[in-house]
Amino acid sequence: MKPRMNPFAVAPDALSLMVDFSKKVEALGLEPSLCELVKIRASQVNGCAFCIHLHTRDARAQGMTEERIYLLDGWRESPLYTDRERAALGWTEALTRVSQTHAPDEDYAALKPHFTEEEIAKLTLVINCINIANRIILGFRVVHPVTPRAEAA
Repeated sequence: MKPRMNPFAVAPDALSLMVDFSKKVEALGLEPSLCELVKIRASQVNGCAFCIHLHTRDARAQGMTEERIYLLDGWRESPLYTDRERAALGWTEALTRVSQTHAPDEDYAALKPHFTEEEIAKLTLVINCINIANRIILGFRVVHPVTPRAEAA
């Protein structure tokens, strides 16, 4: 994959609007671990290596276990996720694939026992922020940083 451009270097003022908005959305009160799960899962669905790299790193820094990160793609079958997280992940997938799913009533209804309406609005903003970021990163083919491998002893 050949990068097309670095939009952060070419239009820093424009991209900083998105970054600032995302930070404000994240500060609205949903638990950070839930936000990271949502951001990782949407990035997996979209195939955005840059954002997967960034948000798995952030999740680890918050104390999320490797096991929860590795099994996120199989969240429906794994007992590692709470009912609240499962509802959020279902909504994440529905909105990330909205052209295919049309945000089904059952995915929205699954949120109701676990989230207030205000939290649902906030969660929806988190999901949409990461989808915007994924589309920018993928559209311009921004490559994630590569951590050098340690030399074998």
